[in-house]
Amino acid sequence: MRHRNAGFKLGRNTSHRRATLRNLVTSIILSDRIETTITKAKASKPLVERMVTLGKRGDVHARRQAAAYLMTPESVDRLFAVVAPRYGSRNGGYTRITRTGARKGDASEMAFIELLGAEQELNEKAQKRAEARAKKREELQKQLEEQNPPAAGEEGQE
Repeated sequence: MRHRNAGFKLGRNTSHRRATLRNLVTSIILSDRIETTITKAKASKPLVERMVTLGKRGDVHARRQAAAYLMTPESVDRLFAVVAPRYGSRNGGYTRITRTGARKGDASEMAFIELLGAEQELNEKAQKRAEARAKKREELQKQLEEQNPPAAGEEGQE
């Protein structure tokens, strides 16, 4: 029985679990959305909410507390400069968990955990990636055409 046993063990010992959750929270703050298992998403949700609340407080002590938990200085800067101001008038509920289905390898249930209000930034990132892919595809097509020119003369010889 798991009566009164709150939290998620994630099949790890204490230090590994803490490191995993710290990495997840740091990644969420840096990229606004990550795909992970549902259990890890549920375990990291209150930690992300706590970090955003620290960011909204915005004082030196809150910055030091966030820096003690987050893995990179860039994530602390982004938390206080970009993420926290987004939720100035919101009291909690900064994240959303969206189920995405089973993972191919082990059929583990996967989910996106994302910060609310980041849709515009995520759409811009996706659009930039699509443009970069299209540009790269055009360059590759151009290289292929230069290497293998259409052999019009060869067709007439046969």
